[in-house]
Amino acid sequence: MNQRKDTYRAALQREPDGAAPRPAKVTHLHTRYVRVTIELDPALQCELTRWVEPPLSALLRVGAAVLQPLRSTP
Repeated sequence: MNQRKDTYRAALQREPDGAAPRPAKVTHLHTRYVRVTIELDPALQCELTRWVEPPLSALLRVGAAVLQPLRSTP
């Protein structure tokens, strides 16, 4: 048990292995009564694109397929 504690403490004291933290985008909103700080992870945009792009592109394809016959009729 003592060795496990020592190993844990040594791991906590080690410096990070070169992985620098990504700078967060910070936005401050100040009003008379409320102050809010919002931090956004830079990877958020990639995550949103990954999750939103496929359904959005499918919706656009369906919309184009529906509008195609309507455009061709005089």
